[in-house]
Amino acid sequence: MGIADDAAEVRAQGWRTLAALHGRIEDTLEKALQRGHELSVVEYTVLDALARQDGWHMRMQQLARAVVLSQSATTRLVTRLEERGLLARYLCDTDRRGIYTEVTQAGRELLESARPTHDEALARALAESAELPELAPLVGALAALPKPPARVG
Repeated sequence: MGIADDAAEVRAQGWRTLAALHGRIEDTLEKALQRGHELSVVEYTVLDALARQDGWHMRMQQLARAVVLSQSATTRLVTRLEERGLLARYLCDTDRRGIYTEVTQAGRELLESARPTHDEALARALAESAELPELAPLVGALAALPKPPARVG
């Protein structure tokens, strides 16, 4: 195996490790959010992404990028959340082709009740993963990331 092959294997192993950690975290979050709040991870992520906006809304294409879904999958997801009364859509005043999505009061309340569950499940998944030799270095790298500024509001 040449140097280029070694580098490719290192990258591939890094990707497999990242995918394994992601899978463990997502599984833990999914179970906790479903059990406690009847929310999927992606539904929580949509509510959270919208709630972090100053005006509590985003264009559908921005939301699709923020939650890493296709536009059609985002539209279907927003429709389901809208049917549950958690989101609302409306046309942009300045561009009638633009559609905004915003969190409703019920969506904000559900998000706030689900946030501790999410945060505890995430901490638990990371702590459990840190006990596995193959995942511990990646968990350590995540812990070393700079802390984001405190949320206001």
